[in-house]
Amino acid sequence: MRKIDVNVKYLHEVARENGLAYATEHSAGLDLRACLDAEELEIGPGEKAAVPTGVAIEIREESVAGFVFSRSGLGTKDGLTVSQGVGVIDPDYRGEIKVSLLNTSGEVRRIRRGQRIAQLVFMPVFQGVLHATDELGTTDRGAGGFGSTGKQ
Repeated sequence: MRKIDVNVKYLHEVARENGLAYATEHSAGLDLRACLDAEELEIGPGEKAAVPTGVAIEIREESVAGFVFSRSGLGTKDGLTVSQGVGVIDPDYRGEIKVSLLNTSGEVRRIRRGQRIAQLVFMPVFQGVLHATDELGTTDRGAGGFGSTGKQ
């Protein structure tokens, strides 16, 4: 697995105590933890909460960004997912990483201080060089939108 250099600034005692870490040798994502001043945070059904992680990062590799994904267990078992699907940490962002969690369950959910709430994955990104045109190339699919290729 290719490795990149990332500087980490710990902004909260919970983050400093736990550090950023991969759960296993071959994990793709770093565990992000809830850095709460209170013992826990309640998120009602259908509600969102911006949860601080107590870390800021500096990605030292050009064309790499950080992506915040839901933890599969938290989403599947508790219905807590990253509210916008995936959060993007631009390479030039230096502020605290916050995770917007959405409670998709029908029950109040609680996040505990130090609990793993999301995962941070580093991936290559590309900026497009845009060219205005009146025509686009043709394909078999064309402009077919949602469901246009069938269900199977």
